[in-house]
Amino acid sequence: MVTRDITITNNVGLHARPATFFIQKANSYKSTIMVEKGDRRVNAKSLLGVLSLAVIKDTTITIIADGPDEEQAVEGLCALIESGLDNAAR
Repeated sequence: MVTRDITITNNVGLHARPATFFIQKANSYKSTIMVEKGDRRVNAKSLLGVLSLAVIKDTTITIIADGPDEEQAVEGLCALIESGLDNAAR
């Protein structure tokens, strides 16, 4: 299991379009991936789950991955967040 805390820095947080890019990236990995905010933990591959966290700018979340590509999953999702969750899933 690999975990990493990261702060969301884009202006709209993980809402609609950025959340979609995040979920598309999460779905490209085989590992089970969760996102944690405070005392809530949701499936990173679920749009409704991620949106239900109401992640806004400057919120710190924890990405948790467990599986065959867990390290790549955490690194890839963190890189996407650090890119500002721009115009396309990376």
